[in-house]
Amino acid sequence: MSSFRKALKSRQKNHHERSQPGFRKHLGLLEKKKDYKLRADDYHKKQNTLAALRKKALEKNPDEFYFKMISSKLQDGVHAAKKLKEEVEMTEEQKKVMRTQDIKYIEMKRVAEAKKIERLKGELHLLDVDSKRKNKHTFFVDSKKEVQEFDLATHLNTAPELVDRVYNRPTLETLETKSIQGAADRRSVKNMAKQRNLQYKILCQRIDREKKMFVISQKIQTRKDLQDKTKKVKVKKETQNAAAIYKFEAKRKR
Repeated sequence: MSSFRKALKSRQKNHHERSQPGFRKHLGLLEKKKDYKLRADDYHKKQNTLAALRKKALEKNPDEFYFKMISSKLQDGVHAAKKLKEEVEMTEEQKKVMRTQDIKYIEMKRVAEAKKIERLKGELHLLDVDSKRKNKHTFFVDSKKEVQEFDLATHLNTAPELVDRVYNRPTLETLETKSIQGAADRRSVKNMAKQRNLQYKILCQRIDREKKMFVISQKIQTRKDLQDKTKKVKVKKETQNAAAIYKFEAKRKR
């Protein structure tokens, strides 16, 4: 009898959902499950109506003219959009790498290239690049006679052979107390300059390779993101030096 009394609806407690807390009263009423259900049903009803209207508009007139009819051509019995010759989306090298390599492998190689670039930049301080001095050193004198008698080596207090150097130009006192470290004769200096220029070329090649790998990884990631069924709009077309940009519709989370 007691179990039957407990099962009676009239004796059961009516459990209510909690109301809005006091410190959040300014935000209005707290949405309940039934309110969300009504709002969700209304949203889906509108979306289904829009989809039905869109389909009805597309199927209304099968002979309707589209601009793609004149901007496409027939290839092997299939209509394909015409592409302008100037707009090259991908090079053959990028296509080959994207077909054969995975994004993790490309990203690993790109990071390795970036580390090598940082190491080369640490070794090469971009001093005296191509023997062209970008900065100017102006000396001021008081008379024209001093200009005619001006001796750069005497003014800089260094040897005449070291005047053309932009860096590592010791004074006469330093040369008297210490010996010159490294190459001293002209032939050795020329060989070192050649080696330095070769290192700069290698650095430029590595920077270019790292940029290409970054573009390839971005394009692969974009193709993976496009597999998502979320509605999307293309904002920017794909180019040879950049991946396409898409704007995805914000998805409502339940």
